Amino acid sequence: MSDASSLKLRARDVEDLAVISAALQDALVPLGDISHDPAEKTFIMVVNRFRWEQESKQSERVHAGLRFDAVRRAQFRGIDRTNRAQFLSFLTIAFDGSDEAEGVVVMHFAGGGAIRLNVGGLYCILADLGQPWPTQWTPAHDPL
Repeated sequence: MSDASSLKLRARDVEDLAVISAALQDALVPLGDISHDPAEKTFIMVVNRFRWEQESKQSERVHAGLRFDAVRRAQFRGIDRTNRAQFLSFLTIAFDGSDEAEGVVVMHFAGGGAIRLNVGGLYCILADLGQPWPTQWTPAHDPL
């Protein structure tokens, strides 16, 4: 169930992907909720997203789904895939390639881990799943 404040975003170009990347900053990603289906050419992960866009004084998180289509290959670097209970801390997404042709999507995580997707074009959707809940923990970053 979702409400009017739920996010549902689609990325077909680098500018769109930058918006999705900002919405996912500091999301917690259970390794067990990451799936690549080579037969369907999809890559999906469910995340625990901090709602940076929320303007109220109460910090909130919400479950969200991130999906990439036309995925030809998924590679993991610096991530222990045997520990399915671990959580990754999402930093950013980068894309190198043409919006309509082959390219590479790289998702970066705290601690140096990354997931690289070889894609046949940029087809990405981020959608909130369910209702947000309050959290007392607001991500903090060191100044640059």
